[in-house]
Amino acid sequence: VQLVESGGGLVQPGGSLRLSCAASGSIRSLHNMGWYRQAPGKQRELVAQITSGGSTNYADSVKGRFTISRDNARNTVHLQMNSLKPEDTAVYYCNLMKLLSRTNYWGHGTQVTVSS
Repeated sequence: VQLVESGGGLVQPGGSLRLSCAASGSIRSLHNMGWYRQAPGKQRELVAQITSGGSTNYADSVKGRFTISRDNARNTVHLQMNSLKPEDTAVYYCNLMKLLSRTNYWGHGTQVTVSS
């Protein structure tokens, strides 16, 4: 399984960004997809997750500001990030977890910087 992220960049506080992740390879089995982030000096943390059925889960820090969505036909997952704050600055990683094997796959990450 390969995951390729896009859409990161520099944005001012209060601005918006949309991250996308395209999955390819052997992904026919049921799987969750999601976004994690890692800021300098901190552990990687879950940002948002979406199941194959569309159920979502968000970190408390992003609830009401971020929206995760997926297109099962295109094997893509998106993260719409609004009202961005400096503390959202991090490398954002796309994640795919196969439910049967509990195997995790990761993208290479995309940098999001929120600064004036």
